[in-house]
Amino acid sequence: MGYCPCFGWNKGIKLKIGEDTEFKQSPPSNVPDLSSVGQKTSKESRQESSVSKDVSGANTNNKTFNYRELATATNNFRVESRIGEGGFGPVYRGQIESTGQVVAVKVLNQTGFQGNKEFLVEVLMLSLLCHPNLVNLIGYCGEGNQRLLVYEYMPFGSLEYHLHDLTPNMAPLDWNTRMRIAAGAAKGLDYLHNQADPPVIYRDLKSSNILLDSEYHPKLSDFGLAKFAPREKSHVSTRVMGTQGYCAPEYAESGKLTKMSDIFSFGVVLLELITGQRAVDTTREHGKQVLVDWMRPLLRDPKNFLQFADPKLEGKFPEDVLCRAVEVASMCLRGEAHNRPSTNDLVLALNYLTSHPCDPNKVHGNRGRRIHQRDLQVNESRADFNGCENTSNKTPTSNKGLERERAVAEAKMWGETWREKKRQNAEMDYNSLDSWNGMNLTRTLETREKSLRASQTVFELEILINFQFLDYMLLRWL
Repeated sequence: MGYCPCFGWNKGIKLKIGEDTEFKQSPPSNVPDLSSVGQKTSKESRQESSVSKDVSGANTNNKTFNYRELATATNNFRVESRIGEGGFGPVYRGQIESTGQVVAVKVLNQTGFQGNKEFLVEVLMLSLLCHPNLVNLIGYCGEGNQRLLVYEYMPFGSLEYHLHDLTPNMAPLDWNTRMRIAAGAAKGLDYLHNQADPPVIYRDLKSSNILLDSEYHPKLSDFGLAKFAPREKSHVSTRVMGTQGYCAPEYAESGKLTKMSDIFSFGVVLLELITGQRAVDTTREHGKQVLVDWMRPLLRDPKNFLQFADPKLEGKFPEDVLCRAVEVASMCLRGEAHNRPSTNDLVLALNYLTSHPCDPNKVHGNRGRRIHQRDLQVNESRADFNGCENTSNKTPTSNKGLERERAVAEAKMWGETWREKKRQNAEMDYNSLDSWNGMNLTRTLETREKSLRASQTVFELEILINFQFLDYMLLRWL
């Protein structure tokens, strides 16, 4: 990416992929009054020129704003214009006077933990990246000692706001919207991991960093902690950063950052969407304050899955789809990083979930309370089944057969994907062993064969469990 002088320092620091270089920050200074804007010292001019030189080559569509423009756009950063607060600093709603465009302006909090490095990383990241599920950077301001970022305005705010900070006049997110948000976030993450060049590890995926436009279309934001994924190594060794409750255990313990760390964070967000619970809530009783720790024992038994449903959904969700969504979240939260699904798998799974939307006319609120009302559950299941029988010529036996056929087809799809990955890994290992002697080659291939047989056993067991759960649910419906 070239040399990036850090805002007026004499010596440049080369940003390397996977390197976690500490940037020394100049002492904090107060925000200047508007009357002093435009009267730059020679040092401030050099700083502004340095910032512009660092980021101008990445994307010519990014505009350089001066401080006066952004102060005017936000009514001099008044409290009334403030719409949020992040690790970088406060965020204000503004309107650019020259174009009339509504924007979000993020101001660097120079007394905060994140500083000039995060500003530079975010400008460069969003200049290099472009995807419908990533927030769009319009421009920046590096005038003097000011560091401001200008984004497209997302009118519906963050996912966290809609899940956990509802006002009395706000309707909670319905099931279909939640699954669309999860699918969009998965697509944005898949772009970062597999399509961006070089690949990017997000490192700060959480509900407050997923922003929503007026149609609830999700976009990932806040890339100040993002890291480039190394091509020659499996991980990046770095200081542990992120948010409690979303951080993968292996990263928190060792500081080794991988793409699978993002997958774990995605699993936490998916659990938030399903349950409506915060990732960390100190007001909950002991043992339930961390969402993952609270839910992990329940994930072991599919009979518990319906208990995960957010009460605000009022039972308006397809139970089979909810159970599959919980299964996806469970796979993302596996303790062993290599056992978690890839972003490609997540996109496939969530596309399937969004292709089976909830029909509010066929789902009744009482069905969401089945776990606590066993007797009522049986009556409702029979009534629902009889209602379906009146509108269709299919018999209970044929319905069961169709459900099993669909499950078999899905299992085959996932199985083929899994086997193909294992086959490719085996071929890569075989090719890398050509230069070894015959004894080492035989021993390695035998070990590989045993590992594949063990993995196949685990995979077949998972399919068997899914079929048993499907039969259990069908018998209860019948």
